[in-house]
Amino acid sequence: VQLQASGGGMVQAGDSLTLSCAASGFTSKMGWFRQPPGKEREFVAGINRAGTIVDYADSMRGRSFISRDNAKNTVYLEMNNLRPDDTAVYYCAASRFDSWGDYRSENLYTEWGQGTQVTVSS
Repeated sequence: VQLQASGGGMVQAGDSLTLSCAASGFTSKMGWFRQPPGKEREFVAGINRAGTIVDYADSMRGRSFISRDNAKNTVYLEMNNLRPDDTAVYYCAASRFDSWGDYRSENLYTEWGQGTQVTVSS
Protein backbone atom coordinates (compact mmCIF):
# COMPACT_ATOMS: atom_id res chain seq x y z
CA VAL A 1 0.00 0.00 0.00
CA GLN A 2 1.32 3.42 -0.94
CA LEU A 3 0.26 6.64 0.75
CA GLN A 4 0.19 10.02 -0.98
CA ALA A 5 -0.19 13.07 1.26
CA SER A 6 -1.21 16.45 -0.09
CA GLY A 7 -2.69 19.76 0.96
CA GLY A 8 0.26 21.37 2.69
CA GLY A 9 1.24 24.95 2.08
CA MET A 10 2.13 28.32 3.54
CA VAL A 11 -0.55 30.00 5.61
CA GLN A 12 -0.82 32.71 8.21
CA ALA A 13 -1.52 32.25 11.91
CA GLY A 14 -5.21 31.73 12.49
CA ASP A 15 -5.82 30.19 9.08
CA SER A 16 -7.18 26.71 8.41
CA LEU A 17 -5.80 23.93 6.26
CA THR A 18 -6.97 20.44 5.36
CA LEU A 19 -4.50 17.71 4.56
CA SER A 20 -5.42 14.61 2.57
CA CYS A 21 -3.77 11.23 2.33
CA ALA A 22 -4.81 8.80 -0.36
CA ALA A 23 -3.98 5.13 0.02
CA SER A 24 -3.55 2.77 -2.90
CA GLY A 25 -5.24 -0.10 -1.08
CA PHE A 26 -6.90 -1.32 2.08
CA THR A 27 -5.89 0.31 5.32
CA SER A 28 -7.01 -0.29 8.89
CA LYS A 29 -5.95 2.33 11.42
CA MET A 30 -4.55 5.55 10.02
CA GLY A 31 -2.77 8.44 11.58
CA TRP A 32 -1.03 11.74 11.10
CA PHE A 33 2.36 12.63 12.51
CA ARG A 34 4.50 15.72 12.10
CA GLN A 35 8.14 16.66 12.36
CA PRO A 36 8.86 20.29 13.26
CA PRO A 37 12.21 21.76 12.16
CA GLY A 38 15.02 20.36 14.27
CA LYS A 39 12.72 18.13 16.30
CA GLU A 40 11.65 14.52 16.31
CA ARG A 41 8.51 13.28 14.66
CA GLU A 42 5.44 13.44 16.88
CA PHE A 43 1.90 12.13 16.86
CA VAL A 44 -0.91 14.41 15.70
CA ALA A 45 -4.08 12.34 15.29
CA GLY A 46 -5.29 8.81 14.64
CA ILE A 47 -8.48 7.10 13.52
CA ASN A 48 -9.78 3.57 13.23
CA ARG A 49 -11.20 2.17 10.01
CA ALA A 50 -14.83 2.75 10.97
CA GLY A 51 -14.09 6.31 11.98
CA THR A 52 -15.62 5.69 15.39
CA ILE A 53 -12.43 5.96 17.42
CA VAL A 54 -10.15 8.97 17.17
CA ASP A 55 -7.24 10.26 19.20
CA TYR A 56 -5.52 13.62 19.14
CA ALA A 57 -2.33 15.01 20.53
CA ASP A 58 -3.01 17.49 23.30
CA SER A 59 -1.56 20.28 21.17
CA MET A 60 -4.10 19.62 18.40
CA ARG A 61 -7.20 18.67 20.37
CA GLY A 62 -9.97 21.21 19.77
CA ARG A 63 -8.18 22.66 16.74
CA SER A 64 -8.11 19.67 14.44
CA PHE A 65 -10.47 17.04 13.09
CA ILE A 66 -9.46 13.72 11.56
CA SER A 67 -11.83 11.87 9.28
CA ARG A 68 -11.73 9.28 6.52
CA ASP A 69 -13.61 8.16 3.43
CA ASN A 70 -13.06 4.45 2.97
CA ALA A 71 -14.69 4.50 -0.46
CA LYS A 72 -11.85 6.78 -1.55
CA ASN A 73 -9.21 5.17 0.70
CA THR A 74 -8.47 8.65 1.97
CA VAL A 75 -7.90 10.16 5.40
CA TYR A 76 -8.18 13.87 6.10
CA LEU A 77 -6.81 16.19 8.74
CA GLU A 78 -8.58 19.51 9.11
CA MET A 79 -6.53 21.98 11.11
CA ASN A 80 -7.93 25.26 12.36
CA ASN A 81 -6.51 28.29 14.10
CA LEU A 82 -3.03 27.33 12.99
CA ARG A 83 -0.05 28.65 14.93
CA PRO A 84 3.59 29.15 13.95
CA ASP A 85 4.54 26.17 16.11
CA ASP A 86 2.38 23.97 13.88
CA THR A 87 5.03 24.42 11.20
CA ALA A 88 6.27 20.96 10.30
CA VAL A 89 6.38 18.25 7.70
CA TYR A 90 3.19 16.28 8.13
CA TYR A 91 3.20 12.55 7.47
CA CYS A 92 0.30 10.18 7.11
CA ALA A 93 0.64 6.60 8.25
CA ALA A 94 -1.46 3.49 7.96
CA SER A 95 -1.67 0.01 9.32
CA ARG A 96 -2.60 -2.73 6.87
CA PHE A 97 -3.68 -4.92 9.75
CA ASP A 98 -6.42 -4.53 12.31
CA SER A 99 -4.05 -4.91 15.22
CA TRP A 100 -4.25 -3.64 18.78
CA GLY A 101 -2.01 -0.75 19.57
CA ASP A 102 -1.60 2.82 20.60
CA TYR A 103 -2.45 5.29 17.83
CA ARG A 104 0.38 7.44 19.19
CA SER A 105 3.00 4.78 18.62
CA GLU A 106 4.80 4.74 15.28
CA ASN A 107 5.13 0.98 15.71
CA LEU A 108 1.39 0.58 15.04
CA TYR A 109 1.76 1.68 11.44
CA THR A 110 3.17 -0.35 8.58
CA GLU A 111 3.03 2.24 5.80
CA TRP A 112 4.16 5.87 5.64
CA GLY A 113 3.58 8.65 3.17
CA GLN A 114 6.23 11.01 1.89
CA GLY A 115 5.18 14.03 3.93
CA THR A 116 3.73 17.41 3.08
CA GLN A 117 5.13 20.72 4.35
CA VAL A 118 2.95 23.06 6.40
CA THR A 119 4.39 26.47 7.18
CA VAL A 120 2.55 28.91 9.40
CA SER A 121 3.75 32.49 9.54
CA SER A 122 2.94 34.92 12.35
